[in-house]
Amino acid sequence: MQSSELLAEKLVKKAVLLADGAMGTSLFELGLKSGDAPETWNTLQSSKIRMHYQSFIELGCDIILTNSFGGNSLRLHLHGLSDRAFELSRISAEIGRDLIDKNNNEVVLAGSVGPTGELIKPIGKLSYKNAVEVFHEQIEGLRAGGVDVIWAETLSDPAEYTAVSEAASLANVQWFGTMSFDTKGNTMMGFTPSNLVSLIEDLPLKPIAVGANCGVGPADLVRTILDMKDASLPLIAKANAGIPEFIDGEIFYNGVPSLMAEYALLAKRAGAKIIGGCCGTSVAHIKAINTALLTSTDDSPPSLQEIEAKLGRFSGNPGTRVRRKRNRRNR
Repeated sequence: MQSSELLAEKLVKKAVLLADGAMGTSLFELGLKSGDAPETWNTLQSSKIRMHYQSFIELGCDIILTNSFGGNSLRLHLHGLSDRAFELSRISAEIGRDLIDKNNNEVVLAGSVGPTGELIKPIGKLSYKNAVEVFHEQIEGLRAGGVDVIWAETLSDPAEYTAVSEAASLANVQWFGTMSFDTKGNTMMGFTPSNLVSLIEDLPLKPIAVGANCGVGPADLVRTILDMKDASLPLIAKANAGIPEFIDGEIFYNGVPSLMAEYALLAKRAGAKIIGGCCGTSVAHIKAINTALLTSTDDSPPSLQEIEAKLGRFSGNPGTRVRRKRNRRNR
């Protein structure tokens, strides 16, 4: 089956598609050091990248993401590797493509594309044209490596989101697009979930699916999905595994697998079609999510009170929302 047909068939036939967990969390557990570029492991530690991909394929994930989140030339410039953006992105995809094809798995390979790391004019110094060029180079590398779709994630600027759309159009490849709503329900640029729903109508190339990832925690992300209910496209939910905590100089996420299973059920009821996990989400978390989704029968939209009761209080209360009683966070 052609990759485009596989993705289209899954979106039509399955109630929910299961996405994978956190790349960075997995690689740190495998030995990646803070400050190192994860994308270099595509060549230096390719067996460990294969191990990461395989672990989520074996769980039954419908979609896995490539190790290319920071693989654009501007992000790689911080490591003196700006000239390897195409190559490292291509190899990240080739590893996944080889695993999927050799095992005859019907898994969608999504090319992860993160922010450029620079602010676009007039706020920053990066021109919109250059942002498109940076994304286009990386996307062409991922396409050459065999991805089925581009997965842009953790974006906060509508100009950058639009630049990914234009770059995907230039590369003639379909794409998913998520933003991180981590500042009282908005992105750090002040963009709201409803703003994103409006934005997609005027993009050079519309994404196949739209949604949210990362952010503050599962409760906030489910609320964001509810705020996107008017979108005409499938919705994506990829929450962090709980709330980050600093312990002895390291970041840990407090969400246990059972909490993430509850998040997945609530995300589905809120309208999410594609559900996975972001920072801190391990194989154990995704296994719990999968088990919960396979036995799910409730499709009634959750209330904000129910979300808080089951996942913990929201991080902020934007002015457009009614202030509600908060419950103690589940630990």
